[in-house]
Amino acid sequence: MAEPAVQPARPVGRAGRNLPQAIIAGVVLGGGVLAALLLVKQVFIGVAALAVGLSVRELARALASRHRRVTQVPLVVGSAATLVAAYVGGLDALLVGVCLTAVAAVLWRVLEVPDLPPHVGEGTAAPGVALVRDITAAVLIVGWLPLLAGFAMLMLAADDGAQRVVVFVLLTVCSDVGGYAAGVLFGRHPMAPSISPKKSWEGLAGSGIACVVAGALSVWLLLGGSWWAGALVGVGAAASATLGDLSESILKRDLGIKDMGTLVPGHGGVLDRLDSLLAVAPTTWLLLELLVR
Repeated sequence: MAEPAVQPARPVGRAGRNLPQAIIAGVVLGGGVLAALLLVKQVFIGVAALAVGLSVRELARALASRHRRVTQVPLVVGSAATLVAAYVGGLDALLVGVCLTAVAAVLWRVLEVPDLPPHVGEGTAAPGVALVRDITAAVLIVGWLPLLAGFAMLMLAADDGAQRVVVFVLLTVCSDVGGYAAGVLFGRHPMAPSISPKKSWEGLAGSGIACVVAGALSVWLLLGGSWWAGALVGVGAAASATLGDLSESILKRDLGIKDMGTLVPGHGGVLDRLDSLLAVAPTTWLLLELLVR
């Protein structure tokens, strides 16, 4: 289904967001994540599984606009199972879960009814070509969503896992807020105009400063680590969040859409909020493992 047209009457800021809606939605989502972590940290697994499942649905619908038929059932079920496996069994279990999910998605697509109608707009493309395209799309989803989200589960599984996830989410939020504020106030030099015209080098600097400060404080206060270790984690988070955001922008530009969905007011779809989180998760996990044992 085509994305609904943007309503011109909505107040949109310089960075392309409805700021009041974005703030309210961000506070609600952040409060829900904190509540899950502080009450019973395992509840966060369910929150993450739900977010990844909704993202699979959004991405599958977006890819359908370019004639890619993605089977959502094995991807949603496999992603949830992969997150649980990562929490229980660690890195090896995460990789096994990702591989099994990819195999299940491929087999599900291959074993579908062979006389399915061709993709709309595919014309006379050979069935084998369409099949390869569909399989490639499914593998893309597996390597993007459950794999990267699984690193958040690895952080959660530690004895101080709730605090590590708080640091991870805080750094991602600070990257977004710092980059947004600096870009709106001082942005003059586009960073990647052909990919995301609203991103500027000034915004990247604001993102980096916010993450360094937040990383130094949060790692010191929440994890008992050195401030310099937290600053390094902040640098890695800022770089990863920016790359994750740009990567999704490339995909959306290729698909010809503005947002992956409309479920989160002021932000777009669930995946539009997860793009930076997904990219930051493996970087933060690795740096914390190396620097804050």
